[in-house]
Amino acid sequence: MSGCDGHSHDHDHAEPDDTSTALGTSLRPSINFAAVTCLNETTPNSGRDVLKLYEERLTPQPSLISQDDPDEDPELLLVVPFSEAVTMKSISILSHHGNLTANNTTIATAAPRTVRIYVDRSNLDFETVRDLEPTATITLVPPSHQWSDEHANGTTDYPLRPAGRFQNISEIALYFCDNYEMPEGHGASSNMDDYDEDRVSTEITYVGFKGKGTNMKRKAVKAVYETRGMKKDHKVPGSEYFGMEGV
Repeated sequence: MSGCDGHSHDHDHAEPDDTSTALGTSLRPSINFAAVTCLNETTPNSGRDVLKLYEERLTPQPSLISQDDPDEDPELLLVVPFSEAVTMKSISILSHHGNLTANNTTIATAAPRTVRIYVDRSNLDFETVRDLEPTATITLVPPSHQWSDEHANGTTDYPLRPAGRFQNISEIALYFCDNYEMPEGHGASSNMDDYDEDRVSTEITYVGFKGKGTNMKRKAVKAVYETRGMKKDHKVPGSEYFGMEGV
């Protein structure tokens, strides 16, 4: 595929008006927005806000930014439930990163590098996902490629494989464990304690899903029980309800 030299990848570039492709149609109408949660977001509900309409995918605001703490990992855990079971074929993630000024404070941000994906798992938090085997892991294209002249008006669709793991799912969790301002190999249960540099916040401006709905009532998700205590400040709101059958 042209325009992708210089890094290994597995993705397709969508045309500017491409809302329906071989990878399916937008699953946004199937999202249960009221139940979307995100851990470590700077602004409440900003994880929900980046699940934008396709025609708004290139807008820099609103954006999802991890909390600005130079001593903490710039992690984000976005949990997206659906109102019906869906078959998901691809995911699209976009980032307008740089220097964000708000309340007279300038925050440096970076595009995410790696996303670990979990399907139909409830009660997830950072302690859990660091040790839990993901359904899939995707290395996102670097920012220089994402916003090149050739692809600046489109988006990048990452096919989800193996496809069988993304059929008839009710919930998807996206764990963004690092970004392109961090050395490769740091984050996601790696040797972050050995990384002495200040952490730069991760910023995401668009998340989209493609596939097809099934018109089936969403099934119960699997509860994940921790072997370690949860972080005090990173509990999933309402998680006491997620372990119930039929959620």
